[in-house]
Amino acid sequence: MAQHGFIHDKLDLKMLELYLLARAAGPIDPETLTDLVRRHEGVNYFEFTEATAELVKTGHLTQTEEGYTITDKGRINSAACESSLPYSVRRRCAQDLAPVNAALRHNAQVRGEKRQNADGSVTARMTLDDDSGNLLTIELLCPSVEQADRLISGFRSKPEQVYNDVLEALTAGREGEGS
Repeated sequence: MAQHGFIHDKLDLKMLELYLLARAAGPIDPETLTDLVRRHEGVNYFEFTEATAELVKTGHLTQTEEGYTITDKGRINSAACESSLPYSVRRRCAQDLAPVNAALRHNAQVRGEKRQNADGSVTARMTLDDDSGNLLTIELLCPSVEQADRLISGFRSKPEQVYNDVLEALTAGREGEGS
């Protein structure tokens, strides 16, 4: 039976993965990468997982806790092969990656981390950046990991509101003052 779409063999899968990851704004978790690749006709899940493992083994990709990232070797090979990808595939990849990259950029600019203290307390550190640098960093002492997790989760869900509320609290009643 004739296959439909661009993907006909494992090499096509590898080119597609390298192309996607070369344009990703950061590491892509395995589920998202699977979703991005499986949107293209002709993709067999088992061949895809095998191709991904081979790309990691050959040093074209690295896999960390955050997900898959393309290496310099992978970028060079992707650039050499990208003209082999049909324009329709490249356009589809750009469309599919747009929301993923937006989320990756947002996650890179809104961070939260916990630090265990010697006395058993936990420090929750929350950071908001923009393209020009750090906008806000807040460190709060928490009695438990659970409270630190709640604070970080709340910050991540509404970082702009937290930033605006802090600015409002710091400037309240001072609009008329000369500075």
